[in-house]
Amino acid sequence: MSIKVQYRTQQREELLDCLRAAPGRHVTVAEICDQLKAKGRPVGTTTIYRHLERMVDEGLVAKYILDANTPACFEYIGEGNPCGDTVCFHCKCEKCGRLIHLHCDELEGIAAHLLEEHHFTLNAHRTVFYGVCSECAAIT
Repeated sequence: MSIKVQYRTQQREELLDCLRAAPGRHVTVAEICDQLKAKGRPVGTTTIYRHLERMVDEGLVAKYILDANTPACFEYIGEGNPCGDTVCFHCKCEKCGRLIHLHCDELEGIAAHLLEEHHFTLNAHRTVFYGVCSECAAIT
Protein backbone atom coordinates (compact mmCIF):
# COMPACT_ATOMS: atom_id res chain seq x y z
CA MET A 1 0.00 0.00 0.00
CA SER A 2 1.46 3.30 -1.09
CA ILE A 3 0.80 6.36 1.05
CA LYS A 4 0.93 9.68 -0.74
CA VAL A 5 2.49 12.64 1.03
CA GLN A 6 -0.15 15.33 1.45
CA TYR A 7 0.72 18.94 0.91
CA ARG A 8 0.02 21.16 3.91
CA THR A 9 -2.27 23.70 2.29
CA GLN A 10 -3.78 26.50 4.32
CA GLN A 11 -7.30 25.12 3.71
CA ARG A 12 -6.26 21.67 4.92
CA GLU A 13 -4.71 23.13 8.06
CA GLU A 14 -7.80 25.25 8.79
CA LEU A 15 -10.00 22.19 8.34
CA LEU A 16 -7.77 20.20 10.70
CA ASP A 17 -7.97 23.05 13.23
CA CYS A 18 -11.80 22.89 13.09
CA LEU A 19 -11.75 19.12 13.63
CA ARG A 20 -9.19 19.30 16.45
CA ALA A 21 -11.33 21.96 18.16
CA ALA A 22 -14.17 19.41 18.42
CA PRO A 23 -12.53 16.46 20.21
CA GLY A 24 -14.85 13.49 20.52
CA ARG A 25 -17.55 15.23 18.44
CA HIS A 26 -18.95 14.12 15.14
CA VAL A 27 -19.37 17.03 12.74
CA THR A 28 -21.00 17.39 9.34
CA VAL A 29 -19.58 19.20 6.34
CA ALA A 30 -22.28 21.87 6.78
CA GLU A 31 -21.09 22.50 10.37
CA ILE A 32 -17.49 22.75 9.18
CA CYS A 33 -18.52 25.19 6.41
CA ASP A 34 -20.33 27.33 8.98
CA GLN A 35 -17.32 27.34 11.31
CA LEU A 36 -14.90 28.34 8.58
CA LYS A 37 -17.26 31.01 7.27
CA ALA A 38 -17.65 32.44 10.80
CA LYS A 39 -13.83 32.71 10.97
CA GLY A 40 -13.84 34.61 7.69
CA ARG A 41 -12.32 31.66 5.84
CA PRO A 42 -15.11 30.34 3.60
CA VAL A 43 -14.22 27.08 1.83
CA GLY A 44 -16.41 25.29 -0.70
CA THR A 45 -18.12 22.05 0.28
CA THR A 46 -16.41 20.15 -2.56
CA THR A 47 -13.00 21.18 -1.23
CA ILE A 48 -13.96 20.16 2.30
CA TYR A 49 -15.22 16.76 1.14
CA ARG A 50 -12.03 16.21 -0.89
CA HIS A 51 -9.79 17.02 2.09
CA LEU A 52 -11.91 14.95 4.49
CA GLU A 53 -11.81 11.89 2.21
CA ARG A 54 -8.02 12.18 2.03
CA MET A 55 -7.86 12.46 5.83
CA VAL A 56 -10.07 9.37 6.14
CA ASP A 57 -7.65 7.50 3.83
CA GLU A 58 -4.73 8.70 5.97
CA GLY A 59 -6.39 7.52 9.17
CA LEU A 60 -6.67 11.02 10.67
CA VAL A 61 -10.46 11.21 10.42
CA ALA A 62 -13.26 8.67 10.80
CA LYS A 63 -16.31 8.90 8.58
CA TYR A 64 -19.72 7.71 9.77
CA ILE A 65 -22.64 7.12 7.43
CA LEU A 66 -25.51 6.39 9.76
CA ASP A 67 -28.47 6.14 7.42
CA ALA A 68 -29.77 7.38 4.07
CA ASN A 69 -31.53 10.38 5.67
CA THR A 70 -28.63 11.74 7.69
CA PRO A 71 -25.55 13.47 6.25
CA ALA A 72 -22.22 11.76 6.85
CA CYS A 73 -20.38 12.98 9.90
CA PHE A 74 -16.67 13.07 10.59
CA GLU A 75 -14.55 12.78 13.69
CA TYR A 76 -10.91 13.66 14.16
CA ILE A 77 -9.08 10.53 15.37
CA GLY A 78 -5.45 11.58 14.93
CA GLU A 79 -3.35 12.46 17.98
CA GLY A 80 -5.57 12.93 21.01
CA ASN A 81 -8.12 10.43 19.71
CA PRO A 82 -10.97 10.35 22.27
CA CYS A 83 -11.18 6.60 21.75
CA GLY A 84 -7.43 6.22 22.19
CA ASP A 85 -6.10 2.81 21.26
CA THR A 86 -9.03 1.06 22.90
CA VAL A 87 -11.96 -0.48 21.09
CA CYS A 88 -14.65 2.17 20.63
CA PHE A 89 -18.16 1.43 19.43
CA HIS A 90 -20.87 4.03 18.85
CA CYS A 91 -24.54 4.36 19.72
CA LYS A 92 -26.91 6.55 17.71
CA CYS A 93 -30.06 7.93 19.30
CA GLU A 94 -32.94 7.49 16.87
CA LYS A 95 -34.79 10.44 18.43
CA CYS A 96 -32.21 13.25 18.74
CA GLY A 97 -29.55 11.87 16.39
CA ARG A 98 -26.75 12.07 18.96
CA LEU A 99 -23.76 9.78 18.32
CA ILE A 100 -22.23 8.47 21.56
CA HIS A 101 -18.80 6.87 22.11
CA LEU A 102 -19.08 3.52 23.83
CA HIS A 103 -16.22 1.68 25.52
CA CYS A 104 -17.48 -1.68 26.74
CA ASP A 105 -15.59 -4.82 27.74
CA GLU A 106 -18.67 -6.95 26.97
CA LEU A 107 -18.72 -5.74 23.37
CA GLU A 108 -14.98 -6.31 23.08
CA GLY A 109 -15.77 -9.91 24.09
CA ILE A 110 -18.28 -10.15 21.25
CA ALA A 111 -15.66 -8.86 18.82
CA ALA A 112 -13.22 -11.49 20.09
CA HIS A 113 -15.90 -14.20 19.76
CA LEU A 114 -16.65 -13.14 16.16
CA LEU A 115 -12.97 -13.44 15.31
CA GLU A 116 -12.31 -16.74 17.11
CA GLU A 117 -15.51 -18.60 16.26
CA HIS A 118 -16.59 -17.03 12.96
CA HIS A 119 -13.28 -15.75 11.52
CA PHE A 120 -14.78 -12.29 11.17
CA THR A 121 -12.94 -9.15 12.21
CA LEU A 122 -15.35 -6.51 13.47
CA ASN A 123 -14.45 -2.87 12.78
CA ALA A 124 -15.47 -1.35 16.11
CA HIS A 125 -14.92 2.23 14.96
CA ARG A 126 -17.53 1.71 12.24
CA THR A 127 -19.99 -0.28 14.36
CA VAL A 128 -23.07 1.72 15.33
CA PHE A 129 -25.87 0.55 17.63
CA TYR A 130 -29.25 2.22 17.20
CA GLY A 131 -31.64 2.97 20.05
CA VAL A 132 -32.74 5.81 22.34
CA CYS A 133 -30.37 7.77 24.60
CA SER A 134 -31.19 8.24 28.29
CA GLU A 135 -32.11 11.91 27.82
CA CYS A 136 -34.70 11.13 25.11
CA ALA A 137 -35.97 8.12 27.03
CA ALA A 138 -36.61 10.37 30.05
CA ILE A 139 -38.77 12.69 27.90
CA THR A 140 -41.14 9.96 26.70
